[in-house]
Amino acid sequence: MASLLTVVALLAVVSGSFCEEKQFLQRAGKAFNSRKVRSEMTVTNGERFGNWTWPEMCPDHFFAVGFSVRVETNQYGADDTALNGIRLFCAKDGNRNFLYYVESHTGHFGEWSHPQYCPSGVLTSFQIRVEPHQGTFGDDTAVNNIKFRCSSNPVLEASGTDWGEYGYWSSQCQSGGICGIETKMEEYQWGLDDSSLNDVRFYCCDKPQQ
Repeated sequence: MASLLTVVALLAVVSGSFCEEKQFLQRAGKAFNSRKVRSEMTVTNGERFGNWTWPEMCPDHFFAVGFSVRVETNQYGADDTALNGIRLFCAKDGNRNFLYYVESHTGHFGEWSHPQYCPSGVLTSFQIRVEPHQGTFGDDTAVNNIKFRCSSNPVLEASGTDWGEYGYWSSQCQSGGICGIETKMEEYQWGLDDSSLNDVRFYCCDKPQQ
């Protein structure tokens, strides 16, 4: 089996010379699902379609420091699905040169956005933008966008779409940060109305005692 390890090399020109920074990125998948969780964070405005899938957890001592989203842009009359997936980037002690990522189950449509990171600290709470059910003959998109709050206080908003409204913020991780994700997905509808991502919940883990 091919390794899941992906090497991303970023080149920058600094004072006329090349400075190379390497970032190692590996999917955690279900390998760390035995990690001890302090709490589960949910919101109340998720939509009705699909089923909860499976959790994916950052490794022990790793916490989510950033994210990207899979978004299908406006289809202008064709079937829209909006947000199809959320990917968390997990770091240990703020070191972003070696990252794991977790995403649970994702939809089939759209492209992954460029990652966004907390300037410092970890992700601690979230809020989702959801278009409510559009009726029998409407085009359902369910989750359209997401915001995260960092422990250092900034709020990061994804590059999602604009349908629907944001609901209330989730509770906040108190003694650590977000360490896992599970998605509620409507499976591919084979030519009928697809809504893809309908809801998401995140897991909080404690930081280790010093």
